[in-house]
Amino acid sequence: MTRTHDEEAVRPKRGASAGVPVDEPAQPDRIRRPSDAIRFGVSCAGLAAVMLLVSFAQQTTHGIQTDIAEGTAHAPELLLALATLASSFGVLAVPIAFAIERLFHKDGMRVAIALLAAMIAFAVTITLDDLVVQAAPGGVLDSLIWGGTDTAPVHTDIAPVIAFVSVVGMAGRTRWQAATWSMIGLAALTGLTAAYASVSALAATYFLGRAIGHGTLYAVGTPNPRPTGMTVVTSLERLGLCPRRAARLDDPEDGGEEARRYGVLLNPSVTGEDPVPPAPDGAHGAWHLELRVLDRDQQTAGLPYRLWRMLRLRRTTAGRTLRSLRRSLEQETLTAYAAAAAGARTPRLVGTLEVGTQAALLAYEHVPGRRLQDVPDEEITDALLTDVWLQFRRLQKGRLAHRRLEEDAVLVGDDGAAHLVDLWSGEIAAGDLALRLDLAQLLTTLALRAGPERAVRTAVPVLGEESLAAAVPMLQRVALSRGTRQAVRRDRELLTRIREQIVRLKPESEAAPIRLERFRPRTIFSVVALSIAAYIVVPQIGSIDLMQLIAKATWWWAGVALGAATLTYLAAALMLMGFVPERLPLWRTVLVQVAASFVKLVAPAAVGGVAVNTRYLQRSGVRPGPAVASVGASQLVGLAVHVLLLVLFGFLTGSTSTATRDLAPSRTVVIAVLALGLVAGLALTVPRVRRVAAGRLRNMFSGVVPRLVDVLQSPRKLFTGIGGTLLLTVGFVLCLDASIRAFGGSLPWTAVVLVFLTANAVGSAVPTPGGLGAVEGALTLALTISGLPAETAASAVLLYRLLTLWLPVLPGWAAFAYLQRKEAL
Repeated sequence: MTRTHDEEAVRPKRGASAGVPVDEPAQPDRIRRPSDAIRFGVSCAGLAAVMLLVSFAQQTTHGIQTDIAEGTAHAPELLLALATLASSFGVLAVPIAFAIERLFHKDGMRVAIALLAAMIAFAVTITLDDLVVQAAPGGVLDSLIWGGTDTAPVHTDIAPVIAFVSVVGMAGRTRWQAATWSMIGLAALTGLTAAYASVSALAATYFLGRAIGHGTLYAVGTPNPRPTGMTVVTSLERLGLCPRRAARLDDPEDGGEEARRYGVLLNPSVTGEDPVPPAPDGAHGAWHLELRVLDRDQQTAGLPYRLWRMLRLRRTTAGRTLRSLRRSLEQETLTAYAAAAAGARTPRLVGTLEVGTQAALLAYEHVPGRRLQDVPDEEITDALLTDVWLQFRRLQKGRLAHRRLEEDAVLVGDDGAAHLVDLWSGEIAAGDLALRLDLAQLLTTLALRAGPERAVRTAVPVLGEESLAAAVPMLQRVALSRGTRQAVRRDRELLTRIREQIVRLKPESEAAPIRLERFRPRTIFSVVALSIAAYIVVPQIGSIDLMQLIAKATWWWAGVALGAATLTYLAAALMLMGFVPERLPLWRTVLVQVAASFVKLVAPAAVGGVAVNTRYLQRSGVRPGPAVASVGASQLVGLAVHVLLLVLFGFLTGSTSTATRDLAPSRTVVIAVLALGLVAGLALTVPRVRRVAAGRLRNMFSGVVPRLVDVLQSPRKLFTGIGGTLLLTVGFVLCLDASIRAFGGSLPWTAVVLVFLTANAVGSAVPTPGGLGAVEGALTLALTISGLPAETAASAVLLYRLLTLWLPVLPGWAAFAYLQRKEAL
């Protein structure tokens, strides 16, 4: 019998309070489960993997197809005929029989959604087989390597069935699952023997059917399997409790809740006293119990983020990624009992219970109070902070890690006592690293509310200086919870101030942060960017006869290009010195620019130099704020000069050379610029977009105007800064022009300037190390449009990038190491 809301499993005995009034919003008839979205994404990834596999492993794919064809050729004809007959009938009959069975159990909505998914899958496969294959060159890689041009890239008979099965749901019904997938397997086998589909096509069919099924189920929604609040509260009868009334405490619209929460008022026969009259709005002080309801469909919520944390962080840093409903119930129950045994003040766990097959509940004794995030700042006293640290110390002594000590994990009772709640992500028998991470998290949480000085000062008498010193290497953003990281991002100096407070107490506690990450996000980005760059650059190199190129090249022009590239480091040093009112040594500043060329390979082009120069100014005695402002001022002026030159030489190029007319401003370009300006203007009318843009600009150029005013008071500094900016452009243009002439090419100097300015803008906008890939592609395309032969353009670009990006790496590394030894960086 179908139990959509599991009413039968928790029906109370005769004479019990069968109709417990529960104040809660009506539950939706259908919900979108996170698991369906995850399965849809996985299926799409599988489909993409199949396409990549047949593109890069064509011989292997064809070999598998040939081996299967040769193996099935020796099979008895009668056996193959029976398999074909059985699969042709069973692949449709078994799912239809299961659908009829579901209709008898009043599960018609799910069957209807499954039929919709099957129809979509059928339409998609027909479109692919009858339209795309004929239109595509090579017949979609000869129907996915090489089933042949007569085979289909997807199996029209199987894909709708797979989509139907994915939606209708056969979990827990092993016989139906075995029968259905056996028929699908037989249909796939007969497709191979009849040369109707290849192995790759069948794999693509499977993933396509699963993607359509789960995508349809997520888009339309699945019938809500969650038990109602009345069902949940009534199930307390099985724990010997007699509920009188209840109300939902959390906001159903708040997606941040991990579980539903209900406040429950019990009858006097259970409590032994008159019940506390509930407040009209269900406020604290009205309830005897607080229920946490775990819904099965929510167990996969946030799974992609947890998987990312698991992959990124070391094993002992991240918590358990995925738990079943039963496992989550056991985990929270065990942690709650262990915390109580350790003496920590937490709400007492009265009992636990599974509510049918789709939910479970934990009944806690209700503690009237407010979460720390709802407590006004003036009520957060030192006594309260000390009490929080006392409860935390008891957890630490019991080797218990909370793993989520944010503000909503601390409950301040009406009597002013602190309680630790939300133990659902806790861990027993925790290791030292997990305990230290908990300490770093709580330090940061309390510092956000009370300030670093108070957070550390109240912790010292409770935990001791040694324990606090152990948290110093853990005070890094990656070790904190997601909500805390967002708060710390708004106060970038908070973690530094916490470290300073601890180091003042125990100077020997200053230590380098522990490496908690397996890799950083920028590592993945760099690998992807370098792969794309290699995809762009390698074909250019492969199409060039290097020996003939070397023989014909004019290498004294290469020497000129090398000299021009060297000049850019002097220009960059003058540019920086011009916007710093303080005096800087010339040659050390030049050496810093050489060191920045090494950093380009591990940071985007527009970021590496900024970070190195800012660090250099700080080491030279410039305070952090003015240092950032000085570098920002140089970048701002450089951007303004770059835009002005780009506009000026765009018009000059269009008016002086017919060979480069395509690079001149045209009506299309003007329309595109105006359209972009219109879109940007409309976006800025949205308050949230405007706040984000203003915040980014404020962070980037805060303090720039005062530094520019200081520079304007010194004409010499102003001349040095602007002169260095122009000289930097001249150096790069000379290097590019000499690289072109080294291989027998020649362009008007206005065209070379415009090509450089355009490619440099692209390289600065694309966040790849050194603008890798983007600069090469932009330069080659622009030079070709300007009239250079493709071979000459590619050769000139390779020489230019060799001199400006790759050749300075070794000197840059040496300069970087030298400056670090001298404590200049």
